[in-house]
Amino acid sequence: MARQDDGGICRPSWRDRLVFAYLEEPPFCGRSGAGEVTGCDIAVARHALATAGAGPVDFVMTDFADLLPGLADGRWAMTTGLFVTPERARQVAFSRPIWALPDGLLVASGNPAGLTGYAAIAAAARARIGVIEGQVQHRSAVAAGIPPARIVVYASQAEAAEAVRRGAVDAYASVAMAHRGYVAKTGGQGLEVVEIVGPAQSGAFTFAQANDGLADAVNAALEGFLGTPAHRALMQAHGFSGSDVDRIAPRG
Repeated sequence: MARQDDGGICRPSWRDRLVFAYLEEPPFCGRSGAGEVTGCDIAVARHALATAGAGPVDFVMTDFADLLPGLADGRWAMTTGLFVTPERARQVAFSRPIWALPDGLLVASGNPAGLTGYAAIAAAARARIGVIEGQVQHRSAVAAGIPPARIVVYASQAEAAEAVRRGAVDAYASVAMAHRGYVAKTGGQGLEVVEIVGPAQSGAFTFAQANDGLADAVNAALEGFLGTPAHRALMQAHGFSGSDVDRIAPRG
C-alpha cells in the first residue's frame, strides 16, 4: 500500500519497512549458530532490496505451506525463492529466476534400495517417498505413478530428513542442493544425496500480485547483479558452481 510522505508524494510502504519470509532450508536460507539469518537467497535478497531502495528488512521464518498464504494476507511482502509454476504464477508475482537446479533424493547411506529417481521409486513396490506439503516434488511423485499410499507428506526439511534416517521412508525428494545443504549443516550421519538426472527447474522470489512496484524494483536490481563476479563469489560461498550460476546468468 502506498503512503504519502510529508510533501504529499505517494511512496510505497516497502520503502519504509519490508517483511521477508523464509524457510529453514540451507544453503538457501537458515540461521547461523549465532542466530543470524543467512543463505544464498538471503544474501541475494539483501543486495537486491538495498539496491531497490527498500527500508529495513524484517526476516520471518515460517513453514513452506504458509509462504503464499502469508503473501495473500499481507503478513509479508516477499519470500525466499520458490519453483516457478503456472499454478503459482496465477497467485503471486515472481522475480526473474535466481537459481535453476535439479531435484535429488535424500536416502540412507549406501542407497540400499538403489533408488535413482521418481520412476525407480514407483517401480519398487514397497518404496516410500517423503515430500514437503505443497512443493513441486509432491506433484512430480504423483506424476511418476507413485501411489498416494506410498507418499508421505511432511511440514519441513528436518522432519522429512529424520524420517529417512529412521527408515520411515526410503527417500525424501527435494532440490538436490537443499539436501546437500542439510547434510553439510547437520553432518548428515547415515544419509547421502542422489541427484536425479533431468532438467533443472527455475526458482524465483515471490511477491503479492499487487506489490506497489516492489517486484519491478527487485528485478531491476537483479538484472544488474546476477552473473557478476560479486554474485558468482556469493553463490560459490554457498556451494554453487559456476555452471549452476550460468543456468540463470550466463555472463561474466
